[in-house]
This record gives sequence, structure tokens and C-alpha cells, in this order.
Amino acid sequence: PICAKDISDDLLKEFAFLSGGRGKDKAWIITLPDNARFNEVPEEIVSKVLTYLTSVPSQHESDTKFILILDRRLDTWTSVKMTLQKIAASFPGNLHLVMVLRPTGFFQRTFTDIGFRFSQEDFLLKLPVVMLSSVSDLLTYIDEQQLTPEFGGSLEYCHSEWVIFRTAIESFALTVKEIAQMLQSFGTELAETELPDDMYSIERILALRTEKYYQLKEDITAVTKEGNLLLSSFEEPDSGECSQDQHHERPGDWETVNRLLGQLHEMETAFDGFWEKHQLKMEQYLQLLKFEQSFQEVKNAIEFLMGQQAELPDTGDSVPQVKQRLKDLGHFDGMAQDLIGKAQVVILHGHQLAANHHYALNLICQQCNELRHHSDVLSDEIKRKQMRLQKTLDLHTRLQQALQCCDEGAYLLANQQMDKCQSKEGAQKALQDIERFLESSSAYLNYDSQALHYDFESVLTSELKCQIQSVQVKLENVRSMFENRQSCFKKLLDKHVRPVQLVAPRPENPPRSKSPLFSPKHGVNGWPPPWDVVRPSSIGWTYFMPLWDARFSSKGPRSPAKHSHVINELIETERVYVEELFTVLTGYRAEMDNPAMLILLPPVLRNRKDVLFGNMPEIYDFHNKIFLHSLESCLGAPERVGFCFLDRREDFQMYEKYCQNKPRSESLWRQCSESTFFQECQRKLEHKLGLDSYLLKPVQRLTKYQLLLKELLKYSTSCDGVQELQEALVAMLDLLKSVNDSMHQISITGYDGDLSELGKVLMQGSFSVWTGHRKGPTKMKDLARFKPMQRHLFLYEKALVFCKKREEHGDGYDKTSSYSFKHFLKMNAVGITENVKGDHRKFEIWYSGREEVYVVQAQTVDLKMAWLNEIRKILFKQQE
Repeated sequence: PICAKDISDDLLKEFAFLSGGRGKDKAWIITLPDNARFNEVPEEIVSKVLTYLTSVPSQHESDTKFILILDRRLDTWTSVKMTLQKIAASFPGNLHLVMVLRPTGFFQRTFTDIGFRFSQEDFLLKLPVVMLSSVSDLLTYIDEQQLTPEFGGSLEYCHSEWVIFRTAIESFALTVKEIAQMLQSFGTELAETELPDDMYSIERILALRTEKYYQLKEDITAVTKEGNLLLSSFEEPDSGECSQDQHHERPGDWETVNRLLGQLHEMETAFDGFWEKHQLKMEQYLQLLKFEQSFQEVKNAIEFLMGQQAELPDTGDSVPQVKQRLKDLGHFDGMAQDLIGKAQVVILHGHQLAANHHYALNLICQQCNELRHHSDVLSDEIKRKQMRLQKTLDLHTRLQQALQCCDEGAYLLANQQMDKCQSKEGAQKALQDIERFLESSSAYLNYDSQALHYDFESVLTSELKCQIQSVQVKLENVRSMFENRQSCFKKLLDKHVRPVQLVAPRPENPPRSKSPLFSPKHGVNGWPPPWDVVRPSSIGWTYFMPLWDARFSSKGPRSPAKHSHVINELIETERVYVEELFTVLTGYRAEMDNPAMLILLPPVLRNRKDVLFGNMPEIYDFHNKIFLHSLESCLGAPERVGFCFLDRREDFQMYEKYCQNKPRSESLWRQCSESTFFQECQRKLEHKLGLDSYLLKPVQRLTKYQLLLKELLKYSTSCDGVQELQEALVAMLDLLKSVNDSMHQISITGYDGDLSELGKVLMQGSFSVWTGHRKGPTKMKDLARFKPMQRHLFLYEKALVFCKKREEHGDGYDKTSSYSFKHFLKMNAVGITENVKGDHRKFEIWYSGREEVYVVQAQTVDLKMAWLNEIRKILFKQQE
């Protein structure tokens, strides 16, 4: 159908569209404009207008009748004929009748009658035509109530209003159609658009769609308001008592608008329902994204923490290590509790979504169960490790208590003065002290290794088993020591005889060289220090004296049992040594940083703990963390003792630094040994000896190793690892020699430069030296007649240094030796002659093609050969 807006308003206003009749005679009446004006309109426009007009009632009625009234009372026959021809060609509907009010002029009426008579057959073939002479003739065909006043009727009809209403109705219909298309397009967009995976984009899309929904709702409200306004402009029959016929007489336009309003309401209802479901699904999708993001974050955090705590061992080799791991695990436990709390929040959120009938109910429940499982696994694993570590700590504590009891027992035996025990009263008192100690310590001294294995079977590792075995060996040794001491005192009480005074044995070989390191206070002048370098009242000597006397004596039979005892003694003394270093570092060195003790610290000691203690912390770390564990691993494999020393021979070089610092340390100690600070530290530690005795421990320990290795070799003639033991002994002796050489080197004065640039000290010693020059007046054969110079030679890798030994006179501890630098020879220009006539102890050193010649006399031939061998090695290395 052609819409009113598609036809010229001026043309449309010339047409009249009236209501039809009643019952079976009902028809739609159409009037045409003035004939002159109508004939000027093109046929296609007339066809469009007529098509539009006839389509309006045909939309509602299948059998529609049309009556066309042509008011041509003022026209000519020719005009009437043209109009009828155009109507016959253009009228598309079911034209029931054409009524023509013929012209009223005399001549035009005559022409019309004649023309119509001759053309009637042509018109009847196409459409029925009735020629009317007057308006009263029109009333015989149509009720006056269906005609307007101009045609003699009483129907009030305004064609301009009809045009306005019709245009408004059609515009309303188009708007409803556009709304329907917009809703359809919006629904398609909602259904087919793929949603992104990030929450920000989802929230933005939901906000935009919500905004578009409310905009469409506003458009629907506006169109509904427009339709209601249009509907109210029609006169409707009373709804109270209207008959069926009256109901059918409602104007067709009112029916059209009412139908469109009904369609609009149905569309709005359907659209609201669709949007409600879509919005719910979008919100649930957004909720699911947020839930899954929270789930993934917590899950990843739990898995990461699970991996971190999995790397933390559930056992340990020492009390500090286990405590540290318990502390680390406690930190993990705190983080785990936070994560489990977050997991509970996520699970609660999931349960709320499930309770609100979320469309992804199964997925949410599955992820909640997964999160709960991960939380339980993490919590159980941390609890399991805590229980194992706590049990391991209990085991270590028991072992530590047993070791502490052994140390206290050894300390008790070491501090029993044997001279006072020679009398009956002294022996009885010492025996009572031993019995009291054994009674108070029976719980620790009588530890059963089988019971420990049974109680702590779930946490035992190979290292812990070795520690239990080691503690058991030490307990047996200490019990044996107490039994021997008790037996000795009981025999003394029975026989009333004076016991033999025990003395510490000295090493088999005398020291090979002298060293200024040890002062007369300790009764030692040579290097390496002898075994009894500690004063007889010191802990180390008195503690190991009984074991040495019973087991290390070279006069006893050699047996596998003694071999095992020596290894046990090596390990036990190593543990005591580590414990003593720890006591010194915590009880003295750490106290120098204690604010509470700062007031007692002498000013000369402030910021000088590195001078007083040297690199003792480095030595402690090496023995505590590395060397002690290496030795303990030899309990079940004694043939590996030699390997332990050989594998760590480079680490033992740190003792050279400690010994080089020892003179400075002793000097500083002598300045403040009577300080209240040291007295207070000693009182807290309950030490019988002063700090100086403990500062000597590293030097003593270094000397003790070569003695223990010698003793071990005595009982290892038929055991595996003898070759490695021999090499370890040589390495430790070389270390002692190297330390001794370096101690002499630090006493060199007057050298302009850095001695470390000359390389490592290989040899040092005192010699008689004669010198001569190529251009000098003295011949080489006459050198022997001159008095030799006494020189102390230092052989470096890159040079041979000549010094003169000087004795610095002083009192007591201040009496030291030094070496005054004279000159040096670069080894890349040195040559040697091994034999000089007159004395087998002499050899010749010449420089720069014999421009300078030095005859050197050693104290022994062996010493001469040792120096020649070292010089040869340097020269051969340079030649290569």
C-alpha cells in the first residue's frame, strides 16, 4: 500500500474518503476533486492515490465495495469523458458503481446525454456508470446519513482532518515497525556476540547494553504514549451498553491504532522477559569470571607455597639447623593460614552462587572441592613436617644433653688436681665428686641407643644414626674414663699409696725450627709447638691427658681396637674444639657489641675485635660446618680419614692468617687482660682459664692434627687408606712449616714494596754468607779467609731475600725478634753451584752472569740439599 506521506498533500486533500453504509449495502464512498484539476494529474499519480485509498478498507474486509461520486455539475462532457477514461484505466479496486452528477448547463447537459448514450457501451464494458441529474437523485442510492452536506446529506466529515489522522496513523505504524526491527536487531546482537574473557570488558559491555536497553525502553514508552494519544482522538462508542452492530461500527483507524498498540505491548513484554534473562546470564557470567579469577589466584598461591615448603627438609643435622627450619616452617604456616582463609572466602562465595541457582553450578562446586582439597593437603603437609622437625629437635636435644653431660664429666675429671688427690682425704673427696656427678647425670650417661632408635625411628636418617652412634661412643668413652678414675681412687683408698703423677707426653720428633710466635709465658720457643704447649692447668691438656696416656702411647700393642680409639679421639677432640671456639665467639667476641657490656669495654678494645680474635669466626665456620661432619662420616669408614685432610688441605691455609695475627692479638691482650670486661665474660661462662688460653686453641689444634695422624699411622699398617694417611701427615707438616715461614716473614722490616708480590714463601732460615763481585779486587779463593756475615734468607717464588736478624731487647712479653731487609735477587737471574771446595755444607748462588756471587753455608748437609732442591724447582719451572 502507498503511504500518505508518499503522495502530495495538496493532491490527497482533494479526495474525499467517506464511511460506508449499513449491512449488506455497506460500501466505501470516494469523491474526486475538481475535474479540471484532476485531469491535469498524471495517470500514475492517480493510480497511486486510488490504490492507497482502496487499500485502506481492504486490509480489514475481504469483500469491499467502492462507490465513486463524480461531481461534474460545472464541467463539460469532454472533461467528464476524460475523467471516466482515466478512472477506468487507473482504478485498482472492486468498483461497484460510478455516479456522475452531470453538468447543469443546458448545452453541456445535452452534450452529456448524447455523448453518454453513444459511449455507454464502452463504459459498461469497464465499470458501471449512473448519470444523475441532481443531488436528490443521489439520495435514492445512498442514505443521507452517509453523505456530506454538499451532497445533501447529514454526515459531518472533514477531509483535511482525515488526512491528518491518516498520516499520523501511518507514521505511528512505521514507528512501531522500526521499534520491532530495533528490538530484533538488539536481540540478535545479544545472542550472537562473543563475550571476552576479562572482567573489565564484560562489565563495559553489560553497562553499554543496559544503557541501550533503557534507551529502547524510553523509545517504546514514547511510541506507546503517541499511540494512546492518537487513539484518544477518535470517538469511540460507549463501552457500557453497545450492541454487536455498534461494536462493528467503530472506525477502522481506531481498530488499526488499537491493534498496533497491542502489538507494541506484546513486543515490550517479550523484550523485557528476554532482557531479564540475558541480564541475569551476563551477571552470572561476570560472577563466574570473578569467582574463577579468585579461585585461580588462591590455587596458584597454594601451589607455589606447596612447592616452597616441599623444598624445606623435614629433618636436620643439628639443633640450630632444626630450629631454623622450624622457624621457616612456622613462617610458611602463617602464610598457609592466610591462604586457607582466602580459600574459605572463595568457597563461601561459590556456595552463595550455587544457592542462587547459577547456570555453572557443577563447575563452581567442582572448583570449591578442588580448593578445599588443596588447602587440606597444604595444611596436612605443614603439620606433618612440623611434627617430624619437632621430633628431630627432641632427638637432637637429647643428644646435645648427652654431649654436654660428657663435656661436664670430662671437665670435672680435668679439673681434679692429681697432687691433692694423693692423700686419702683428697682421693675420697674426688671420688665423692665423681659419684655425685654420676648420680645426677645418670639419665644422660645411660642413654640406650636402641631405645633412641625405637623412639625416633620415624625421623631417623643416616646422618642422625651416625650422630647417635657417635654420641654412644663418646658416652662409652666418658663412662670408661669415670670407671678408670673411680678404680684408681678406690685402689688409692685401699692401699694408701701415692699415685704416679701423670705427665703429658711430648712428640717423638723435636721441633725443626725456632719461632718467635710463642712467648716464654707458655714455655715454648720452637715451631711447630710441642703437644704440651698448653699450661698443665689448661682444659685441653688435662682433658686429653688420660686418653693420651692410655691409648696413644707408642709402647702399647697395636690392635684394631686402638686404631678405632684414635679415630674416636680425633672426632671427640674435634667436637670439643668446635664447642670451645663457639664459646669464645659468643661469650667474648659477641659481647663486645653488647650495649649492656659497652661500659666495661676498655677504650683500646673498641672496634678492634678483629685484631684480638683474628679470623677465628672463619675457622669456626670451616670446622663446624665442613670438617667436623667429614670426620664424623669416618666412623663407619676409618680408611677415609686421610681423604678428609687431603680434600680440605687448601682450607687449612686460613690458619696462616690467624697465626700471622697472633702477635698483634697477644700484644692487645696484654694491654687489657686485667679488664673488668674480660673478668665478667669469664664469670658468665664459668671458665677456669682466661681468654688467652682459648685464643691459643687454634694453634694447639693445628699441632694436634699431625700428632694424631702419626699415632693413627702406627695402628694402620695393614689397613686401607694408609697411603692417604701418610700424604695427609706430610700435608699437615708442610702446613706447619708454611705457617712458621710466614710468621718469620711478617717480622721483616725495611723493605720498600709489597712482599706478597714476590709470591709464596718456600723456605726460610739462617746461614753464613760470603759475598764477592766480578770487578772487585778480592778473588773467590780468598773469600774463605774473611769473616762470614750472618744472614736470614727467605726464598720466595720470584726472589731470594737477604735479611739480618735483630733481637729487640725488652722485658717479658715485649721481647721479640725482627729481620732487617738488606737486598734481594730476582730468581729469573739467579744461578747455583751445588758444591764448593772446603765444606760440604756450602753452595754458591750467583747473579746476572756471576756479576754478584754469594757463598752460603748451611748448618747441615740435609738443610743445604733441601734448599738446593727448592731452588732447582724454581729454575726448572722458569725454564719450562
